[in-house]
Amino acid sequence: MIQGLKVRLEPNNEQNSKLWQSAGTARFAYNWALSRQQENYKNGGKFISDRELRKEFTILKNTEEYQWLYNYSNNITKQAIKDACGAYVKFFKKHADRPKFKSKGKSKPKFYQDTEKIKFTETHVRIEKVGWVRLSEANRIPQNVKYTNPRVTFDGVHWYVSVGIEAEPNVVALTNESVGIDLGLKDLAVCSNRPEPYENINKTKKIKKLEKKKRRLQRRVSKKYLKNKEGESYVKTGNIVKLEKKIRKLHRHLENIRTDYRHQVTAEIVKTKPSRIVMESLNVSGMMKNKHLSKSIASQGFYEFKKTLAYKCEKCGIEFVEADKWYPSSKTCSQCGHVKKRLSLSERTLVCGHCGYEIDRDKNASINLSRYKVS
Repeated sequence: MIQGLKVRLEPNNEQNSKLWQSAGTARFAYNWALSRQQENYKNGGKFISDRELRKEFTILKNTEEYQWLYNYSNNITKQAIKDACGAYVKFFKKHADRPKFKSKGKSKPKFYQDTEKIKFTETHVRIEKVGWVRLSEANRIPQNVKYTNPRVTFDGVHWYVSVGIEAEPNVVALTNESVGIDLGLKDLAVCSNRPEPYENINKTKKIKKLEKKKRRLQRRVSKKYLKNKEGESYVKTGNIVKLEKKIRKLHRHLENIRTDYRHQVTAEIVKTKPSRIVMESLNVSGMMKNKHLSKSIASQGFYEFKKTLAYKCEKCGIEFVEADKWYPSSKTCSQCGHVKKRLSLSERTLVCGHCGYEIDRDKNASINLSRYKVS
């Protein structure tokens, strides 16, 4: 299996500038590829392969106007064009929305590194055209191994380098237990083998206090923008830049707390060593359309929870199953198997109309999921 490793970078001022320029070059190549695809489509042409686009881009680099592209790694632009074409392929297969152009202000700065040219020591990483950059953690990434998909990304506060390496799964003696997990907003997760649910960390005082602080800072920024408005444009002053940096740090801090909690919960579930873990398949994109619940759903991070649990199961040899999204886990009585026709969201307790059994709807769903049979 491929294990992902991610380490924070500690670049100096010159290296920091080069990292930003490299990310800008990747964004330019990505947008150029999207533009060519759209232009070709309007003229009645078929989809252009990334190989053809890379040949065109090489010709473009030889023109006087775009000679600056030679100051940056060829692998950055090559992979950016591949990513743009891959995004179109996903769109054609209806696995994703239509690709959009990346803007300087909104898109996440990132770029690719060649697997053969990236090098690691105990304390540094060699990034092409940037140089040897210090790592925040020593001996975090092993040396002299094969790396897959190296990426350099910026999260709004710090730069990170991430790579994938081949890792052997852990040989763990498993029990015959099957565990069902029901995700929700009241509690993060309800497990069939655990009497108490895992709480929703977003309801804790610590998170609420940080969220309140973030809202206050956002209001201050908004007022400063309106105060410095000139005609139809807004002037970004030094104080606005400082406040926006505080907001980014606070947002990163909140995300780190939530990510850490998800890792704690998933690790605790896997440590029970069940032979199988069953989760419901949630339509998160559909749930996000509810304007009253979208913020709560986004902060829970259901997709990240599922992804984290899935790779930990793979690492320990545990079977990970996603139940069909139409499986009536909440409506089915876990005592007699009777399926209730209607169960509104306001009904937090299931009362079976056949046997009279009463149980919390989330606990009932987790028990049914633990018994789920793959058809």
